[in-house]
Amino acid sequence: MAEILTTQNITQQALIKLKNIINREIIGQEVLVERMLIGLLADGHILVEGAPGLAKTRAINILSKGVQGDFHRVQFTPDLLPADLTGTEIYRPQQGTFEFQKGPLFHDLILADEINRSPAKVQAALLEAMAERQITVGQATYPLPDLFMVMATQNPIEQEGTYPLPEAQLDRFLLHVKVGYPNPKHEKDILHLARKEARSEFTAKAERFETVSQQTLFAARNEVLDVYMAEALEDYLLQIILATRNPEAYGRDLAGWLQYGASPRASIALDRCARAKAWLQERDFVGPEDIQDIAFDVLRHRLILSYEAEAEGITADHVIRELIARIAVP
Repeated sequence: MAEILTTQNITQQALIKLKNIINREIIGQEVLVERMLIGLLADGHILVEGAPGLAKTRAINILSKGVQGDFHRVQFTPDLLPADLTGTEIYRPQQGTFEFQKGPLFHDLILADEINRSPAKVQAALLEAMAERQITVGQATYPLPDLFMVMATQNPIEQEGTYPLPEAQLDRFLLHVKVGYPNPKHEKDILHLARKEARSEFTAKAERFETVSQQTLFAARNEVLDVYMAEALEDYLLQIILATRNPEAYGRDLAGWLQYGASPRASIALDRCARAKAWLQERDFVGPEDIQDIAFDVLRHRLILSYEAEAEGITADHVIRELIARIAVP
């Protein structure tokens, strides 16, 4: 038993050390860094919403180096084609045969930058790969890497000429994370870091820091599944999800705000993410605060608000906050 606990502690400390290193490289975005690691530990994909210049690309690039994974960034544009993501068959005249040329989705970590700037066919190709973990071209099916995570970004400004993701497709993202501007102290630290990097004092620093092997990460995923959640807390988690489908039980105002609630995918996501959050905080049990904190990122893209709510300026975060306040904590 002692040997198992020692192995678990080594795995946990490796991921926590990686989180601290990334936080030194990505200043002022502790929530984003934690959510990326939760996404890896819960084996899901992340949708990040934030203005340009908030280190989203830098964050996932450094994360890929930290877990010994291949990274690829795809800039989504209106002229992008599904084959630009999945790959295509190329005719080789010397052999008289077709050969499949793999696309960027065959990397471990993918940054789908400004996903809402590509048409529906391209979005569907990406989301199908996310859900099925494989790509089919012609009659052949190609598996994607075991460590496959997509971090898609949406720009909340400049919505002209964009293709908003349908609600049913948004449900395939494990988390929807909102990223804000850093505070003045963090921005000052960013200036200092940028100057040091410009002088090449930190050249190749990301390559030099101690990395976590993919085997360690897969072992950590199993440990996360073993984090204890009391039955009363499990019922509390389900109560939050069910309340989004039957909001009238918690107030007429909530019933008027919500048109559709969260699917069973939300229950699974909230369960796995709450366990991952507790594990990253070096606890072997889930507390109510873990469920409450991660519920915003799990649910904000899964709730469809009514026209009345949108007219009143009610947001999904406001609805989630009210649900948490009205549901009794065990």
